[in-house]
Amino acid sequence: MSIIPRAFLLAALPMIIGATDAPADIITPEAMRAHIEFLASDSLEGRETGTRGYDISAEYVATLFRAMGLQPVSNKGWFQQVPFVANLVDEKSAKFSINGKEFALRQDVRFGPARKGGTEAVEGDIVFAGFGIDDPKNDQNDYKGIDVKGKIVAVLSGFPKGMASDVGAHYGRSKAKMAEARGAIGIVTVRTLETEKTRPWARNLNDPQHPSMGWAQADGSRFDEAPAIRFSAQLGDKAAQELFATAPKKLEAILAEADKDKGRPKGFKLKANAKIERTTSSATVTSPNVIGMIPGSDPALAGEYVLLMAHLDHNGVEATKEGDKIYNGAMDNASGTATLLEAARALASGPKPRRSVIFAAVTAEERGLLGSDYLARNPVTAGGKVVAVVNLDMPILLYDFQDVIAFGAEHSTMGDAVAKAAETQGVSLSPDPMPAEGLFTRSDHYSFVRQGVPSVFLMTGFKNGGEKQFQDFLKTHYHKVSDDLALPFDWNAAAKFARLNTAIAAEIANAPAAPLWYSDSFFGKTFAPTAAKAERPKP
Repeated sequence: MSIIPRAFLLAALPMIIGATDAPADIITPEAMRAHIEFLASDSLEGRETGTRGYDISAEYVATLFRAMGLQPVSNKGWFQQVPFVANLVDEKSAKFSINGKEFALRQDVRFGPARKGGTEAVEGDIVFAGFGIDDPKNDQNDYKGIDVKGKIVAVLSGFPKGMASDVGAHYGRSKAKMAEARGAIGIVTVRTLETEKTRPWARNLNDPQHPSMGWAQADGSRFDEAPAIRFSAQLGDKAAQELFATAPKKLEAILAEADKDKGRPKGFKLKANAKIERTTSSATVTSPNVIGMIPGSDPALAGEYVLLMAHLDHNGVEATKEGDKIYNGAMDNASGTATLLEAARALASGPKPRRSVIFAAVTAEERGLLGSDYLARNPVTAGGKVVAVVNLDMPILLYDFQDVIAFGAEHSTMGDAVAKAAETQGVSLSPDPMPAEGLFTRSDHYSFVRQGVPSVFLMTGFKNGGEKQFQDFLKTHYHKVSDDLALPFDWNAAAKFARLNTAIAAEIANAPAAPLWYSDSFFGKTFAPTAAKAERPKP
């Protein structure tokens, strides 16, 4: 007997009774609840990539896509199978030392496995490179005057205060690639005061151990954007203090400078070296992205695709944990997947949009945006192209949100669609209240931004008590077993969030012109330099 029907029937009922309504209006709190209760149930065991629980959730999504009348995007069916290489470090034998002094893994330092299996040791002198950012447009080159070839680079976490949060977040994810381009062999990260305030070191130490994954290329090798960086590590306070013990500038002074507005500590050579020793096991696993489509009704626009996307995976089960062992991921990201499903149902039940619309439940977001990266680099649109992405990831549905933060909306004409849709739902738009979190680069839309596609990602805002609810969730439940169905969901808010994103997608899919990057957008200039641009409207 299938374990799908209960939630499926609850979700399908409003599809039948509301088929004549405007698309977004048929989305109900009950339908959202049905999806989330199924996807976050213990029976799916945390939906970890490559597990039976994830595969069941993928079958659930595909079954509903079929029932809604969506079409597979290819003759291979609903699944884009993604091959992965998974590496795991033997934590008991792993060692990390600075100047010969060892520091305990998961206590004073964090690092993962090597890209390839086997036992290895990497050692090198260390050079401090400030924030590790080369940003000529903002007159910042932290590598100026220092030589890191064949060495290990020490960089500060995050980005300078005063830098735009989304641009800074992009550079934060690009530090290994920048270090590799200058010949470095390793990178260690020293936490700033801002990072410690927003994500305390102690919070990291209890995270479950997971394999480090990368999608496999045609030759079976693991794709990596900085393959010459042989290791990366995050340092706790004790290890960071040792690193700067004999430095010409003390760590406290560097951190104080970095904490100032536009503070940019200069780099210098450290009288220190580091050594890492570890044994890595390697395995292969396959996990699907689940993809359905509504073909566009306008022959002139049907080759342009609007992509709605949510990650389906979460963090599985931690077998060694006492008590509750299941990371159900109710908010992260059963809620986003439920939004995807209801948007698909709503758009499929109404007049067909002019552009084609793709719905993708992607795998391995929790392992580094891997499923979306694979999809972005291995498109399923045949001769067409994705012109816009609406990403759905971890809305905090514990309160009646009155505003949203629309990450990416200010970079392209997609912002117009977001503003119109928000007005229909009585929701206002707010600026990023947590720039230090770097949220713009921490979810799946960023995989498509890097391929030059305008994208938007909504976060529920801080009005109407939202700040306390959001911060409490991050502190108490984010990536913990307590992100489960015991949370006091506001199901009306869940439906409102789904209606809002459905309205955004419909607006883009039916607009006369596809979204364009603004000519002054950092991301448009960086990732789509030759694409047509729009001039930003004057205030």
